[in-house]
Amino acid sequence: MTSLNRKLLPSTSALAAFDSVARLGSFSLAADELALTQGAISRQVMSLEEQLGVRLFERGARGVRLTSEGQTYAKSIAAALGEIRSASLQVMTKTHGNTLNLAMLPTFGTRWLLPRIPDFVASHPEITINFATRIGQFDFEREQIDMAIHIGQADWPGAESTFLMQEMVAPVCSPDFLKNHPVLQGGDLASLPLLHMASRPGAWDHWFQSLGLMMTLPQGMRFEQFSSVAQACIAGLGVALMPLFLIDNELKSKQLVKAFDHPAISPSSYYAVAPLSRANHGPVVLFRDWLVRQVAAYRASSDTSLHK
Repeated sequence: MTSLNRKLLPSTSALAAFDSVARLGSFSLAADELALTQGAISRQVMSLEEQLGVRLFERGARGVRLTSEGQTYAKSIAAALGEIRSASLQVMTKTHGNTLNLAMLPTFGTRWLLPRIPDFVASHPEITINFATRIGQFDFEREQIDMAIHIGQADWPGAESTFLMQEMVAPVCSPDFLKNHPVLQGGDLASLPLLHMASRPGAWDHWFQSLGLMMTLPQGMRFEQFSSVAQACIAGLGVALMPLFLIDNELKSKQLVKAFDHPAISPSSYYAVAPLSRANHGPVVLFRDWLVRQVAAYRASSDTSLHK
């Protein structure tokens, strides 16, 4: 390879450092992202500038900003690194297996995830997904699971958690139940039969607290799955706190109605979780990236419908 060709092909480590600083606007943040020292990032960028014979950043007391040449270069390098990453993932997938063993929450899986899966299959026909249902944390290695959709906190030991979305809950019941048990204010619900999820023992307390109320609540029926508690509500057994996005069809068909119109953010959120040993497994990375895009599209469509 001639010296000219070498000059036109900087090292990937230098390009990765430049791309990170360009995106984040900070050498220290880039160092955190790439798990390097700030000095190492600075040396990589300076080496790249020297190799190209062009200043890529303006450095000042308030930080760094791209020069006009740096802006143009950053766009091209970001695209090129994306292509390299994609190609590497494709090779890893073919080399290390093209199967994804995915654990999903039952109701979230059937009502939100599975209707979107054809899009992933169309984009990645080479990957076979094996589905399992799990509630709560488990041993990834023993269960031979590559990835899980989890509701809770980002506290799964030995795993990497990627935030997906928060959950908005509201009290719902059947129209006939509400007709027979009128609710004028939130506190009225405390005297009605309240249905509970076994996995969320403090959900009702949290909802009443969001209204500024501290209530002593009687024990009520407990269920393990949201699909079961939804059917119990439809049957007129009481009022349940339900994630609104999981009962969209029942609300639209009027099988369920809000007992009191006060949605609250659940203390738990949805995460895509993978054990550290599988976090860079090709199918895991591809599915996680796809899932994040799907959530972003869902949020955007939800925001649009709310403002119509």
